[in-house]
Amino acid sequence: MLYREMGKTGDKVSILGYGCMRFPKKGRAIDEERTERQIVSAIEQGVNYFDTAYAYPNSENVLGRILAKGYRNQVMIASKLPTFLVHSYKDMNSFLNTELKRLQTDHIDYYLMHSLMNMEGWQRLKEIGVEEFLAKAKESGQIRHIGFSYHGNRVEFKQIIDDYPWE
Repeated sequence: MLYREMGKTGDKVSILGYGCMRFPKKGRAIDEERTERQIVSAIEQGVNYFDTAYAYPNSENVLGRILAKGYRNQVMIASKLPTFLVHSYKDMNSFLNTELKRLQTDHIDYYLMHSLMNMEGWQRLKEIGVEEFLAKAKESGQIRHIGFSYHGNRVEFKQIIDDYPWE
């Protein structure tokens, strides 16, 4: 496996990450046995970056159960604050604590603001205290690095990048 050193974090991240949005299914549920075989195989091949989110149905729970079998210290987890569900500062803490519990870990390596669409959405989060929330969660060790996923235009993307010290 090839790795890239992340500029601001110094982490050596596999160039191939494992997206956890669409685990294999058995009927309507995640096929946990097949998913575990795939995840363990990926780790054995050197994949060390796993991307999940609060909003991916049962993904955090399944990933957490698998990594708790002795794999957590070999990987970096990216998960996402569901910004579209956040209405208060209290919500941010609640979502993070739920994610940590689901993932059966004490920290998330890359915590992303999920699906920012525009500067207005980022400003809304700032108004309810997202910067303070992120600083406290980082200081406590619950999150290591902060980023965002984006689904908007190029101009506002640059504005959001320039508005916060993303990692």
